[in-house]
Amino acid sequence: MRSERRRRILDQLRGDGTGEPTERLCQVCADVVGVTGAGIMLMAGDVPQGSVCATDEVSALIEEVQYALGEGPCVDAYRTDRPVSEPDLATPQTSRWVGFSGAAVEAGVRAVFGYPLQVGAVRLGALNLYRRTPGPLSGDQHADALVMADITAEAIIGLQANAPPGKLAAELEAGSDFQYVIHQATGMVAAQLDISVGQALIRLKAHSFGNDRPLKDVARDVVARKLRFDTPTERDPRH
Repeated sequence: MRSERRRRILDQLRGDGTGEPTERLCQVCADVVGVTGAGIMLMAGDVPQGSVCATDEVSALIEEVQYALGEGPCVDAYRTDRPVSEPDLATPQTSRWVGFSGAAVEAGVRAVFGYPLQVGAVRLGALNLYRRTPGPLSGDQHADALVMADITAEAIIGLQANAPPGKLAAELEAGSDFQYVIHQATGMVAAQLDISVGQALIRLKAHSFGNDRPLKDVARDVVARKLRFDTPTERDPRH
């Protein structure tokens, strides 16, 4: 049965030969499982790196919020190495992802599902699926999503195989939303405070939340040297 699912999905991927490879991959993820939208997030060391692709603006928002807050279905699926499901974000049985859930529900998301992307011992990130109506995935949908996650992980490895060391493959970068300015700012803050990159990212996010500003805007100020974290007080340049 799994081999039949795999063959069916691969046939569908080959049949859709238009657009960028990652855009096709994202769209087929949504179509195969039968959900409203899909996104693919890459992660490294438990830190989201950015979105490879998203099928629509809501999927892109889901990826962005997870990146900024460090919480959500993709983050949990990656960290636990198992699928994560929330059939009803508006009225969950267990409250979680306090920051993520509010933003997602406001955007019209009612159900979210995260599937880890892994090839052997190599963990890559997670596949995020969302639906505008509440309710769990059916058994067949879940089985399709598991196979789709395997195929997605293999596709990412394949696209990255010929890229120069330390560089992202052009096919992966073409439709991506990688937060380069945030990575750069994180490195600068880490150097300013002599702390780890992970700790520096937490400081950036805390400043973003405390000043009610988008994380990208805070990062841009750090890179432009309008904001430093090694001063007695971190003054927001707007004040």
